[in-house]
Amino acid sequence: MSRTTVRESAADRIFLGIVYLFLSIILIVILFPLLHIVSASFSSPSAVSSGKVWLWPVDITLMGYKAVFQNSNILIGFGNSLFYAVVGTVVNVAFTVMLAYPLARKTFYIRNMVMMLLVFTMFFDGGLIPNYLLVKSLGMLDTRWAMIIPGALAVFQVIIARTFFQTTIPEELAEAAEMDGSSDITFFIKIVLPLSKPILAVLALMYAVGHWNSYFNALIYLKDSSLFPLQIFLRDILILNSVSSEMVTNVNELLAREGLKDLLKYSLIVVASAPVLIIYPFVQKYFVKGVMIGSLKG
Repeated sequence: MSRTTVRESAADRIFLGIVYLFLSIILIVILFPLLHIVSASFSSPSAVSSGKVWLWPVDITLMGYKAVFQNSNILIGFGNSLFYAVVGTVVNVAFTVMLAYPLARKTFYIRNMVMMLLVFTMFFDGGLIPNYLLVKSLGMLDTRWAMIIPGALAVFQVIIARTFFQTTIPEELAEAAEMDGSSDITFFIKIVLPLSKPILAVLALMYAVGHWNSYFNALIYLKDSSLFPLQIFLRDILILNSVSSEMVTNVNELLAREGLKDLLKYSLIVVASAPVLIIYPFVQKYFVKGVMIGSLKG
């Protein structure tokens, strides 16, 4: 059997070289800040404040993490963020799927009109003050529900899920199930949901990351610090440059270190980012498949 060998021309090799060089530069630009933050979080306060840390930790220590986890506010914020992310994601995914699936069925005759109304909300919004007044009239101010209910549904995710259902769940499958005596709810629970693991993973990851990083709604709707998410405390340290006395007094050996605030910043960034980085590898295969199927039709 003859074996055909495809030879790359000089122009192809030059083009590939330029592409690899460009991608390598992007990789370095992305990885350097991440490595710097992680390395700084494990370095001594004096090394951080003097600018000695680049890619590798200097004078390795866990002082920053010790100060972070000894602060009760950080632990409260971490627990609140975990609650908002888990409960909020469950609510978001449930509402999104329950709305997107009927919009994907041809037997739902007003689906186009409903879709137009949903898309309309993407371009026109009541604004901050009407939203605040609505949350206030519903009695959700300074409650956990203020972080969950106002954002219980995202139209963009509904569109992705609707496209997924249209391309993955054929009408013939629903008709066959109906002929076998299956109701719409039974078909949805026993057939549609098991076939929708990729899009469910995509929706869960999108919503969870959004809840975990959310802090603006907390600034608007919450006054009780015991309800604050972790990002509020991270914002206070990063933007307002404020460190509570509890963080310092609990770690007496750091009182004389002028780099304590910078060290706490880096350590808290790592702590706040770790849950998302840990979860992503487990849903990556579903995420790629779900985005590709949910973004294209046909």
